[in-house]
Amino acid sequence: MLLGNMGGCGSSGDSVAEMIRRAQPELPSEARWWREERHPTVAPSFLLKTLFERQSAYQRVVIAQHDVVGRLLILDGILQVTEADSTVSEEMMAHVPLIGAEHPARRVLVIGGGDGCVAREVLKHPSVQRVTMVELDEVVVEACRAWMPNITCDYDDPRMELVIDDAAQYVKQAPSGCFDAVLCDSPHSIGPAEVLFSHEFYADVQRLLTPHGAAVFQSGVPFFQADRTATVVAQLRTLFPQVTVYQAAVPTFYGGSTALVLASNSLRGFDRPREPFVCSFYNPDVHAAAFALPTWWRRDILGHIA
Repeated sequence: MLLGNMGGCGSSGDSVAEMIRRAQPELPSEARWWREERHPTVAPSFLLKTLFERQSAYQRVVIAQHDVVGRLLILDGILQVTEADSTVSEEMMAHVPLIGAEHPARRVLVIGGGDGCVAREVLKHPSVQRVTMVELDEVVVEACRAWMPNITCDYDDPRMELVIDDAAQYVKQAPSGCFDAVLCDSPHSIGPAEVLFSHEFYADVQRLLTPHGAAVFQSGVPFFQADRTATVVAQLRTLFPQVTVYQAAVPTFYGGSTALVLASNSLRGFDRPREPFVCSFYNPDVHAAAFALPTWWRRDILGHIA
């Protein structure tokens, strides 16, 4: 059985949030309530102390402290990741396509993911020879390296390649069939990431994949964004012979499970792990169960009648 880094999980059965809460001091008096700006009429709030804030060339980058979930990365008013649950969608985004594939991956492309969490998970696979992470905003990368070192990847790993560039241009220029997996960690179709939800971008990703590889796209929280998730599925179906959806329940993403859309040039399913692999959240049972979708997801997102 392959064992990934357990993300600091202890043997006492404590949750990650409990361990972080014990390790963090109480928030000082300058902590303020922050409200997320993901949805116009409903929003979660956190009592936060701001640690880092900067307007980059592309977006406002904030890292803040919370007494339960630890440090958070916020981009343009939208929560991206916290220390407490950085293992959930990131492990599911990385390990489902890599362990679900027929053969071990050697070359993996991560698009976005400037916090380094998805790349961190990919690097746990000994078969991987090269991880190329293409991130537009260098401020995000450097801020996470400085302020969230516990969850980011090891940039000193010789297999790790960081490219600060426009991912849409990168995939357009990359040679065909050069990646076994493409992981698009860009959950918001607004601002600088909007181009990563276009038909042209999806076509370039399809061209980059090997015949048996897979691409995974963060596609929102269907409880509030079912139309957007369905649009991603519909666009990908015009390019890939296999398009399916699986889910990850991220505690700090309001509205229920996040949708992860998997597309492949192969018709072979990815819902059964090729070999055992265990991490903080991911395991073979979770892998298989993630493809069991609510009836309304099947109807409204995949277009199934029943």
